[in-house]
Amino acid sequence: MKSTTFFFLLAIILIVNVPVHARIHLNYNYGRKPVADTIIKLDSLRDKKLLKGKQSGSITPLRNGKPVNSLPANDTTKKKKNGGLESEVKATAEDSTHADNDHNILHLYGKARVTYEDFELDADYIRVDRNNHVVFARGKIDPVSHRYLGGRPILKQKTDKPVAADSLFFNYETKKVKIYNPASEQDGNFISGGQAKKLNDDEVAYRNVIYSTCDLPYPDTHFGIVITRGIGEKKRIISGPAYLEIEGVPLPLAIPFGFFPKPDTRTSGVILPTFGEDNTLGFYLKGFGYYIGINDYLDLTTTGTIYSKGSYELSSTARYLKRYKYTGNVTLSFGSHNYGLEGDPATKDAHIYWSHVQDANANPGSTFSASVDAGTSGFFRNTPSASNYNVNSIAQSSLRSSISYGKTWAGTPFNLSVGISHSQDIARKTVSIELPTIAFGMSSINPFDSKDRVGEQKWYQKITLSYNLVGTNKVNAVPESELFKSETLSKRLQNGFQHTIPVSLGLNVLKYFQFNSSVNYTERWYFQSINERFERGSISGSNQLVIDTIPGFKRAGEYSVSTGFSTKLYGTVNFKHGNLKAIRHVATPSISFSYRPDFSDPSFGYYKTAVSQATIPYPYSYQKYSIFQNGVYGGPSAGKQAGLNLSVDNTIEAKVKAKSSDTTGTDKKITILQGLSFSTFYNFAADSMKLSDISFSGHTAIFNQKLSISFSGVFSPYVISVSDSIANGQIVRTSRYVNRYAWQDGKFPTLTGLNISMGGSLNSTKAAPGNAALNTIATMNTSQAQRLALVNSDPNAYVDFNVPWNLSLNYSFSYQNYLNNKNTTNTLQMSGDVNLTQKWKIQATTTYDIKAAKFASATSFSIYRDLHCWDLAFQWIPFGVYKMYNVTLKVKASILQDLKLSKRSDYNPQSTFY
Repeated sequence: MKSTTFFFLLAIILIVNVPVHARIHLNYNYGRKPVADTIIKLDSLRDKKLLKGKQSGSITPLRNGKPVNSLPANDTTKKKKNGGLESEVKATAEDSTHADNDHNILHLYGKARVTYEDFELDADYIRVDRNNHVVFARGKIDPVSHRYLGGRPILKQKTDKPVAADSLFFNYETKKVKIYNPASEQDGNFISGGQAKKLNDDEVAYRNVIYSTCDLPYPDTHFGIVITRGIGEKKRIISGPAYLEIEGVPLPLAIPFGFFPKPDTRTSGVILPTFGEDNTLGFYLKGFGYYIGINDYLDLTTTGTIYSKGSYELSSTARYLKRYKYTGNVTLSFGSHNYGLEGDPATKDAHIYWSHVQDANANPGSTFSASVDAGTSGFFRNTPSASNYNVNSIAQSSLRSSISYGKTWAGTPFNLSVGISHSQDIARKTVSIELPTIAFGMSSINPFDSKDRVGEQKWYQKITLSYNLVGTNKVNAVPESELFKSETLSKRLQNGFQHTIPVSLGLNVLKYFQFNSSVNYTERWYFQSINERFERGSISGSNQLVIDTIPGFKRAGEYSVSTGFSTKLYGTVNFKHGNLKAIRHVATPSISFSYRPDFSDPSFGYYKTAVSQATIPYPYSYQKYSIFQNGVYGGPSAGKQAGLNLSVDNTIEAKVKAKSSDTTGTDKKITILQGLSFSTFYNFAADSMKLSDISFSGHTAIFNQKLSISFSGVFSPYVISVSDSIANGQIVRTSRYVNRYAWQDGKFPTLTGLNISMGGSLNSTKAAPGNAALNTIATMNTSQAQRLALVNSDPNAYVDFNVPWNLSLNYSFSYQNYLNNKNTTNTLQMSGDVNLTQKWKIQATTTYDIKAAKFASATSFSIYRDLHCWDLAFQWIPFGVYKMYNVTLKVKASILQDLKLSKRSDYNPQSTFY
């Protein structure tokens, strides 16, 4: 918000009209531009005119054959007693150096460099006049166009930012500098064109310079304010008459004087609105508000939007930062919208967003973080401007929040985590809240090992033990309208604790086998259980199931035992001819035995039976249920298991002969199959269907890792029995599995499910030369973080022209076999962009349903035009629920994001674009 007053100045410029301009006398003509490419031309015979001027004790530089203002000849700086300078002037050049000893002038050609104390100067040509203590510098000039080809002088003094120029004079005794056509950056803004004269360490005089957000030097600057006279200080620029100029054309919009702040701290100020139109809500003033820079650690931004048809939106964002401690921001938003008929009540929505991150070094051993994203279910749908009309935000189906505190105790294996969380289903308008969630854990320890042990561990010393405790207090899937009602908590509140104690042992057996054994014990504590019964006679001829919640402490413990072996098998096939030298297959089989008792047995007391239709003498029916089936952590499992877990994982690699151009001669390894796994379970305790389904999964990447492929599926090993029956005069086919394996009948197991996904991205990168390595989120500076926030809030605001073209494809296929019916899905997601020219880019994103042969509703097209200081963007969703278009012309600079012109249509499937 450093340039808020600058925004206000722009508003004044646009408001002050021609009558005001007529009363102000400015020293400029419409046909004349500020001084452009001001080249100081001297005589070809080594500056004859300059040397003649020496006789009068002054330096007379010439511009286009005419004298220009010169620097003072009389020295006023303090000298040593022997008449020498305080420091030595050092000068070097890459091309050539000529010393005019008669006149004590040094000429430097080609990447010349001069340093004096804290002064540094680089240019294509530098002249050092030692008698008058003046340095002149200029760049390389095109003899035809008289424009600079390069090598412009770059000046650096003390801690000031570098300044580029066409040419300059520097008196290294008085430290005064006169610059022609300067180009410098001032806190996110740029000053270029005209002339600048450094008066002292704190003040610079400007003449006909352009104050702009464009980083190109004049005359290429596209947009800015021309300051005809001005004084620049450390924290401000005081301007005389100034006028607006666009694309080199001065406009009849001017001010007699102005004030441009350059503060080192945040400055409060007005935030100007943007104008636009919404098809449903009418014309609007968006984003009008006020920014308050409270201090260096806290600021507050409050904005509002008003629509011509009576709707409005309010938003307030507070950002806070304590260096080396924490950082975060809080946003509160409210909207009232009239989408119905005139006179209908307005739809009101609210939203809160809070993000808090603690510095890792603030409190070693403890952490605190927060990510809160909650609101009414219709907020993003009814307030599209809050997300800059981003279709992904409007169509999102859920909101999630979490606040957590973590603590670890140094020198101990213990850790603690406490948090609260929230999840919201926008489509169903339900909310789930956990308040609080507790997790206490002990990392793995070797209880039988000794700290003073000498030598290798004994087998029993390798036994590991850990402990985990989790607890929660939650309400699940509560309608938004009932969330804050007192009876909701009493009826829907669920709580409980779960203790987990795993004990394991891992050993190497017979060198090639890995032995693993484990015992897992889980115990759950609840403060309520359920009881099911049938209420007979409530409805004639039927019995209703009634579920009663019974308060009181209940515990449920369960355990399981597992032990097994695993190893690796290697197989290699060598080839004597061709580029392929070998293929290696690595298989990792494992077999383990696991046991778990049947906890539905009445002796445990975890399961009960509800009896219905009990008649005398018979028949009757019943159903078994768990008294913990509504518990937050469930209950012990029913059914006895005593069987073998079988699995095998496979990888395949190829070795290819090195290419003749490869000087290292190292063979190349290519991964053919990164993983292919099969697994199943055989339960000896089951009375039938002992073998579980056979599941498989795999993944690989081809085309030099550019295309990744993943797949998974399930086979049923049993025979399918098909029977027909007649119902309502139609044949009804019923299929079911029977206790017989398919291979016993010479058949392959039935594929009951298959999922395949492929994805890849192809692009042609063209990084700009000299770019530094990319920063990470942890190392980014404040400016980068602000730009990232803009990108996250509006991804369409960022377009990378450094990548000429990019194409991303994601294909997914799903097959489900339910015996009596089968279902498939087949979709292709495509997105890409291409640079038509260096300034034009088109983008497209869509999803194509191959089975239905149609495109998805979110298909969008975009066209971007880089205008350097400006961006022109066109986005179009031609069909579907979110049918819309949007045209935006805006200033690229982040500090002027509100300076834009936009035309958009609302999301409406009935819209027509003609």
